[in-house]
Amino acid sequence: MNTVHKEAQMSGAGAVQIPSELDIDLEVVRDICRTFIQEQFKTIGAKHAILGLSGGIDSALVGFLTADALGADRLRTYILPYRTSAPTSRTDALAVAAALGCSVEEIEISPALDAVEAALPSGAEFSQIRRGNIAARLRMITLYDQSARYDGLVMGTGNKSEAMIGYTTLHGDAACAINPIGDLYKSQVRALAAHLGVPGTILTKAPSADLWAGQTDEGEGGFDYPTLDRILLRLVDQKKSAAAVVADGFDAELVAKVQGMMARSQFKREMPPFPKISA
Repeated sequence: MNTVHKEAQMSGAGAVQIPSELDIDLEVVRDICRTFIQEQFKTIGAKHAILGLSGGIDSALVGFLTADALGADRLRTYILPYRTSAPTSRTDALAVAAALGCSVEEIEISPALDAVEAALPSGAEFSQIRRGNIAARLRMITLYDQSARYDGLVMGTGNKSEAMIGYTTLHGDAACAINPIGDLYKSQVRALAAHLGVPGTILTKAPSADLWAGQTDEGEGGFDYPTLDRILLRLVDQKKSAAAVVADGFDAELVAKVQGMMARSQFKREMPPFPKISA
């Protein structure tokens, strides 16, 4: 399948390519996100934005958007490493905070995770998935505690690609008060991040939730984001059938896999269901 790509400027690292079908007006989107953040804070009356910086592109973009909307003095950022976190994650997170001129605090979550793991019933070997999910939830506990400390709102950093396939930890990285990038596919996140001047090392690194050593999103999921985004665009936004998506030139097994991930993770995108009792 032939796909035209457009380029978005990337600070110090060439250019970001984005499939033309996912192209967005970057300045318009920036204005929409800025207004959204400003209106949410005005309505709620919170003083600070609370943001966990992972060293990845999603949290970096949210940091740039938030500082743009509120000013760096109202943005409080946190680095929340576990002992297996990649050293480059910390380096890149610090680079974002330095570029924005905002406060940054580092809180090690290893002791808390060790305590949780030790308190749980022993038995089967503790899997990477279980430990990674606990780490994500401990990070969110920390951020919400800091939001109470500083009268703040926890900023979401999840993109539309990850939300649609359930590549999130419920009550972990999926938890937030507001999410400025929730309607942007990963390819669009990269383009907007490049447009706003996110450091080039972050733009070019392999996406990773940093849940364990060597983990990458695309390696774990078995997909690349540009292809995933083009499939999701058809299934979600254009409401095409799987057969129609395959007819557009995409691999049938991959399309079926994406559909299955969407179906199995539907509960993550909705409030918990309950039986209707009242009239």
